[in-house]
Amino acid sequence: MITEKYINEFHVEMDALNVRRPTIEPRATGHISHIIDFIRMLIEKGKAYGVEGGDVYFSIDAFKDYGRLSGRNPEDMRAGARIAVDEKKRNPLDFTLWKPAKPGEPSWDSPWGKGRPGWHIECSAMSYEYLGEGFDIHGGGKDLIFPHHENEIAQSEALFGRQFVKYWIHNGFVDINNEKMSKSLGNFTMIKEVLAKYPAEVIRMFLLSNHYRSPIDYSEDSMREISLGLDRVYAFLERLDQAGIKAIEGRSGSLWAEFSEAMNDDFNSAKALACVFDAVKKGNRLLDEGALGGSLSEELGRMRSDIRSAAGILGIFLLSPAAYFAAKKEKGMADLAAGPGTATSTEIEDLIRRRAEARKTKNFKRADEIRDQLQGMKIVLEDGPGGTTWRFE
Repeated sequence: MITEKYINEFHVEMDALNVRRPTIEPRATGHISHIIDFIRMLIEKGKAYGVEGGDVYFSIDAFKDYGRLSGRNPEDMRAGARIAVDEKKRNPLDFTLWKPAKPGEPSWDSPWGKGRPGWHIECSAMSYEYLGEGFDIHGGGKDLIFPHHENEIAQSEALFGRQFVKYWIHNGFVDINNEKMSKSLGNFTMIKEVLAKYPAEVIRMFLLSNHYRSPIDYSEDSMREISLGLDRVYAFLERLDQAGIKAIEGRSGSLWAEFSEAMNDDFNSAKALACVFDAVKKGNRLLDEGALGGSLSEELGRMRSDIRSAAGILGIFLLSPAAYFAAKKEKGMADLAAGPGTATSTEIEDLIRRRAEARKTKNFKRADEIRDQLQGMKIVLEDGPGGTTWRFE
């Protein structure tokens, strides 16, 4: 049963992932009267029927397009069905709209006796209440295509005689280390557990890194790769800060055109992210060439503007580079303190200083030993003209 505590925890997790809260969060138990009205209208229109005992069924024979979404043929399904499963049905494929009450289960009064709604009817009734007879986009996992979404279409279109949903967005599943995520396999991971290990932007970018219809594999290696990719974008934005490159207002750069084309192609976020990384690679090359100014600075400014626009849509790259790397360093130090070997930022800086001295005296063996020691702490060193900086993986 969904409790207020569960709802509140869910909101906290979605807020952390920068998922906007819905305007309305209806619950089936708060819309029983609407569900009963919806069923009554289906019966009056000859699309559903009640039977002795209090069951009400939708008649798929009254809806000629049944199976359109999933591509299933009702005749083929009927041939493999066993009508003995429920002899009260006119057609073995007819599905439940209302079922009689059972001991210990919630129930409500209805024209067909005390009972409760079937699985599918609540969605049609509530969407009609808030969105009308039809709406644009309906989402859900690919496992809901049949029978759930197929039955929603049948109920709503049979009643109103118009298209129920224009676009169906069915997402693929998340696997764990190339295995289907399942409680029975012991590899079930909760969002709150992932948030405790990784920054929210890493998780969000991980989910966007594949097309929404494709399966995606969650593993330590994949999350590390995503984290490094996020670092590359923020490191580029940091270089733009250091070079004094400001965003040029508007969306006129080539990145925005490529990004838009990718997102307009069935929300291809993976391709859209690839466009961002291509731009970052090109931008770093331009910065390496130096001699900023004129058309070069303008191109980089448009690139920065386009990244900002893409960030607003994807919900990532939203922090300032300074804030991002500071938060990452703080999280890394906290993880280091919780591990078997601890070190303070002062001790890390001292090791980096010793490495610099070893390199200066050409004691490269000692310098490499210190680098390896720091790598064991998941610390990455970056040598540059201004000295050595460090960050966590």
